[in-house]
Amino acid sequence: MEKKQILEALKKVKEQPKKKFNQTFDLIINLKGINLKDPNQKIEYYLVLPKATGVKKTIYGLVDKELMNPARDTLDGFSVKDDFKNLDDKQVKKIAGKYDIFIAQANIMVDIAKRFGKLLGMKGKMPSPKAGQVIPPDANLKDVCHKLQNMARIITKKDLSIKVPVGKEDMKEEDVAENILFIYTYLVQHLPQEKHSIKNFMIKTTMGKPVVIGKND
Repeated sequence: MEKKQILEALKKVKEQPKKKFNQTFDLIINLKGINLKDPNQKIEYYLVLPKATGVKKTIYGLVDKELMNPARDTLDGFSVKDDFKNLDDKQVKKIAGKYDIFIAQANIMVDIAKRFGKLLGMKGKMPSPKAGQVIPPDANLKDVCHKLQNMARIITKKDLSIKVPVGKEDMKEEDVAENILFIYTYLVQHLPQEKHSIKNFMIKTTMGKPVVIGKND
C-alpha cells in the first residue's frame, strides 16, 4: 500500500455530505485466515502513532501517595489506594464507564485488581503493561498521558474486523495518511501471514460510508 492510495481514499471520504461537527476518521481493518480461538493468533497491538489523532481520551489514575499530586495536576480523575475500600461496586462501575483509559501504579496492582479488576475487565479497560498503562511510582505522568493520547489499540474480539480512530476531519490529510500507513506497515510485519492476513483496509468518517483503500483477494 502506498500513501497515494490512502490520500485518494481520504479525498473520496471527504466528498461525502458534511456534518455539523468535526468527525473522526476511523480505519477499518478486515482480516482473514486467522483463528481467534487459537491464543497464538490473538491480535492485540498497541501502537504510538506518528501524528496526534485529535481524539481526546479521558485518563483515570489508580495510584498511591507517591503519584497523588501529579495525578491531581495531570489526569482527568484518580483514586488513591487508601480510598479504594470506600468505593462500592456502583461507584466503581460509574468510574469504569466514564473514563476511556486507566493507568495503574505498579506496586499496588494487587489492591487495584481486588477493587477494580472485575468491572474494568468486563469493559476491556484493565490497565495493560503492553500499553504502558502500568507505571512505576516515580513515573512522569505528563509523558505517560502524551503517549497514551497518541496510542492506537489494534485488537480482535469476536470477529476479524478492527476499527481504530486515526484522525479528525480538520487534520491535514497527509498526517491522517501517515497514521494509516504506519498501522498498515506494522501489521504487515507482525500478522501470521503478513499482508495475506489482511482482507481489506477501509476508511470512513463517524457518520460516513466506508471507502476501500486497498484489498487482498
